[in-house]
Amino acid sequence: MERQAQSSSTIEVDKQAIIAAIGNPGLLEEMYRRDRRSFRKAFDQAYPALQGELLAEAWQERLKPDPEPAFSLRRSDWAFVAIAVAIAGTILKLPEVFQMKEEDFYPRNLSFSVLPLLMAYFVWKQGLGWKERLWIFVPVALAAVHINLLPRDLGSDTLTLACIHLPLLLWGLLGFAYAGRPFGAVEPRVAYLRFNGDLIVMSAVLAIAAGIFSAITIGLFSLIGVDINTFYGKWVIVYGAPGIPILATLLVRSNPQLVGRVSPIVARIFTPLVGLMLLAFLIAMGVQGKDPYRDREFLLIFNILLIGVMAIVLFSVGEASRAVSGRFNLVMLFVLSALAAINNAIALSAIAYRLFEFGWTPNRIAVLGGNVLIMVHLLGVCRALWQWLSVAGGQDDVDRVIGRYLPLYVAWTVVVVFALPHLFQYR
Repeated sequence: MERQAQSSSTIEVDKQAIIAAIGNPGLLEEMYRRDRRSFRKAFDQAYPALQGELLAEAWQERLKPDPEPAFSLRRSDWAFVAIAVAIAGTILKLPEVFQMKEEDFYPRNLSFSVLPLLMAYFVWKQGLGWKERLWIFVPVALAAVHINLLPRDLGSDTLTLACIHLPLLLWGLLGFAYAGRPFGAVEPRVAYLRFNGDLIVMSAVLAIAAGIFSAITIGLFSLIGVDINTFYGKWVIVYGAPGIPILATLLVRSNPQLVGRVSPIVARIFTPLVGLMLLAFLIAMGVQGKDPYRDREFLLIFNILLIGVMAIVLFSVGEASRAVSGRFNLVMLFVLSALAAINNAIALSAIAYRLFEFGWTPNRIAVLGGNVLIMVHLLGVCRALWQWLSVAGGQDDVDRVIGRYLPLYVAWTVVVVFALPHLFQYR
């Protein structure tokens, strides 16, 4: 084998060399690895003389170029985009048309401008029947009526909590529409997480492109003395902004290869970075003497950070189950999940302390419930990842932990949106 490797390093990769080595699979592989570009060119020249040879036919199939990703949206898809953008933009224009207070309208209704339209798209594409449609859209209608009937007290904690959790409730219902039948299956829920990762990547790309286009357009008109800033802000941005996630959804679903290779790379890059950030944050918190038990604002920011980290953990684990994950990547996922659990334990203890020290409030109950759910979920993810690393489990165990737990988040948002305002008399 050493002589073979040494001889291959001295052979020039050309047509005659490939013809001479056609009976030596190891030598061909060495030549290919040493100079892939030259090997491809030489093999194309040598192939006519080697047709019929089993090894030559195998290399011919191996060296075939990957098909170019097909970018395609049907006319019906473009029609849906046009109709959905028109509806979403019109919803955003309602305060201007009916002289409503924007600070009261948008917190309650902003999420209704996009998410129900995406639900309609998946219901259409999944071919769901009327029974499934009722399970999805009746809660949407009830949520829309409920949130807009809550008292107009902008200082109400329960109203603020309901407005914050409402998009999460609609996101969960969107997951049911995405999963299709059966609603109880675990695999579609994990696929939904992967879809959200791809959607974020595609939406970011479209948003950057739209921002560049807008800057160029406004700049060009300003060169000829035409100020279109007001028109552009009131019409183009109002109708265009909700169009970004709508178009991104159709692109991801119709052309999954567009970002299917990007999202796992993003997950692999940011998993260790977020882990380092969490570790540095824990150390810095101790050095700076920050006390989440006494500092209410710091505890609030701390919990927002944890929600973001939890989303990254679920996204990264979902991408790990889609791609072929090496041991290092799994170790990084386990470390990130463990650090997130440690941070969440600190936040959970601080919330419990404030609850027993200062009493029950809507904010504390909502944050406590959310943190308990996240803590249990993180511990489950850590356990499944540890079993995967120790070969006592595998990818399916991680998927089950993630998929089975997601409906609990939806159930908690239902409690916060519908129950807390009435339990605390809208204060």
